[in-house]
Amino acid sequence: IMNAFGLIQIGLMLLCTTTISSLQCSHLPLQQRQMIKNSLQLLDKMGKKFPPQCLREKMSFRFPKQVLKPSQKESVKVAIEEIFQHIFYIFSKNLTLAAWDGTALEQFQNGLYHQIEQLEACVIKRQTHYFWSKGINRLKLKKYFQKIDCFLKDRQHNMCSWEISRAEMRRCLQLIEKVIRKL
Repeated sequence: IMNAFGLIQIGLMLLCTTTISSLQCSHLPLQQRQMIKNSLQLLDKMGKKFPPQCLREKMSFRFPKQVLKPSQKESVKVAIEEIFQHIFYIFSKNLTLAAWDGTALEQFQNGLYHQIEQLEACVIKRQTHYFWSKGINRLKLKKYFQKIDCFLKDRQHNMCSWEISRAEMRRCLQLIEKVIRKL
């Protein structure tokens, strides 16, 4: 009798957690839009206006927009998760010369991390991740973010390289925001 009762309790617990997580996932696009809006505000708050002396160093990284245009919604979510991971990685190292507001930067990083966790919990990874990881889109994204990373390294993570990268991340988040609106 105790075993059956214990199994029923476990079953009810699993049912509740699945229901709660599926409710969270159904609100994901709305949460993402809010998170991106917050991230864009934090990017603005982190630094001041784009320094005029950095205009000479402008760089075209060319975001691979096709990675956000696959036919499956799940593939788009996997792509977005990957983009957030890359952004988190870039904004987690060698920031000493960035001269940004530390609190805003920390909030930006925390928001990204939270979003990555939510996406990981919601995205159906088995098949999608397999196709995504084998795909050319993943390579294009990796190449794009490597270009930014190399740009920062080549310029010894100086203030201008960070400002240019911050502006690029703003464009990147704006593209994601447009895509999420359509999801």
